[in-house]
Amino acid sequence: MKRLSLFITLIAVISLACNAGQSQPTAAEEFTETAAQPTIQSEAVLPSAQFDSSKLGTVEKDITYCSVDGVELKMDVYYPPENNGRFAVTMYVHGGGWSSGDKAQGAGTIEIPELQKAGFLVVSVNYRLAPEYEFPAMIEDVKCAVRSLRAHADEYNLDPNRIGVWGGSAGGHLVALLGTSDESAGFDVGEYLDYSSRVQAVVSMFGPTDLTIPFEGNPIGQSAGFSGADPALASPVTYVTADDPPFLMLHGEKDALVPMEQSEILLAALQTAGVPAELVPVINAGHSFKPDGGQISPSRKEIVQLVVAFFEETLK
Repeated sequence: MKRLSLFITLIAVISLACNAGQSQPTAAEEFTETAAQPTIQSEAVLPSAQFDSSKLGTVEKDITYCSVDGVELKMDVYYPPENNGRFAVTMYVHGGGWSSGDKAQGAGTIEIPELQKAGFLVVSVNYRLAPEYEFPAMIEDVKCAVRSLRAHADEYNLDPNRIGVWGGSAGGHLVALLGTSDESAGFDVGEYLDYSSRVQAVVSMFGPTDLTIPFEGNPIGQSAGFSGADPALASPVTYVTADDPPFLMLHGEKDALVPMEQSEILLAALQTAGVPAELVPVINAGHSFKPDGGQISPSRKEIVQLVVAFFEETLK
């Protein structure tokens, strides 16, 4: 099931409303390009014989996806209502300044039920938090989550070639790192190392992308958990290459904590590398899309529709 026409229509409306004098490729132009996209199987994969169909439409809470030094990392799994073959996967990574938050919380949780209804296997993950754990513990954990999903593909009836991720704020930073960094970055440690942690689509909402630049929400030098981190090595923009997956970024124009410039920097790097990427500015929105000076545009409901349509186009 695809919603390309809805996605293009919404982007066109938003582009007219957000006319900021910059000429950028449209979503249709960006996401129909395939040269730089990872290969995704075009034919439906047969359902797994190991999958328990009684789980359709249900939620499983607090499943351990990986263990690190005795710490069990948990995820929630939301099963789609129907089984028409292997499920494409969307994985949510929560925000909270890398030091708080939970897999059932955060700006991105509003997308979960809509993605589940759209036929995706939706996974929401926790990860180790600062100050008890320092970076790169957080990215190591979410990469382990992706590898774990692939290792258990038959159990969850998922297609290991169709995994997308989304997150906001600190979660936006982590999903952007999932999209740009490969094994050479050194973040792949722990379990299931025979499997890849690369993903096939990324939605980053108001996430930091270049920690070498000072801004209010930059954790380098001011947040516990990043005291020893190299700002360049912790920055998604550092790892951009032509084989990165398609990106959709959404960012409040009035975000004072993580300025929209952070998404603009990653957008420019991705487009220069030939990676399909789009940035949707959200008018009258501060951090976490909180209204600032009027109603936000696109609305939060429209943002959900954009995210669902993007994943349907890139993963289905």
